[in-house]
Amino acid sequence: MKKIVFASSNKGKIKEVSEILNPLGIEVIPQTKFNIPDAKETGLSFVENAILKARHCSYYTKLPTLADDSGLCVDALNGAPGIYSARYAQHGNDKANIDKLLKEMQHIPDEKRKAHFQCVLVLVMHEYDPMPIIAEGRVDGFITCTPKGNNGFGYNPIFLLPAYHQTMAEVDNHIKNSISHRACALEKLKFKLIEIC
Repeated sequence: MKKIVFASSNKGKIKEVSEILNPLGIEVIPQTKFNIPDAKETGLSFVENAILKARHCSYYTKLPTLADDSGLCVDALNGAPGIYSARYAQHGNDKANIDKLLKEMQHIPDEKRKAHFQCVLVLVMHEYDPMPIIAEGRVDGFITCTPKGNNGFGYNPIFLLPAYHQTMAEVDNHIKNSISHRACALEKLKFKLIEIC
């Protein structure tokens, strides 16, 4: 398997997945190269949405497809924004999402600002693949009171990594690509691919 279509139009995710899979000799082709419309994320979990996206993209490309569904889960908000992370605010852009989250958490003390990034990756060989390969990853941290750093996308500027005393948007790309929720899920996916090859 030398080529995989990545069912995403998110430039940040495409870059991250490519940087991790390219050294394995796998070319990651974004679905934007095929002019594929985004799938409707009607699932109620990260797993359901990732499967929907993978099958949708494979239907159009007839190629093995990797899809992810990921998001930020905040303990004090009962797991929100969760599967709605990308469209949490009305405008659905990174700044609006961060602003809304920080406003909702403005009265929550530091010790209760625990959160985690969750990622589920699904790989299907074709649209009707009865046994999708599923891998998940998670990274734990805290929500800061103000954004810090310019590296990354999404909620990275307000996600503090306790071991580094920096936000996900402040750490070096090499570190981020080794500890992120997507990196953890990709590592698990690699092992699963080795088992079936």
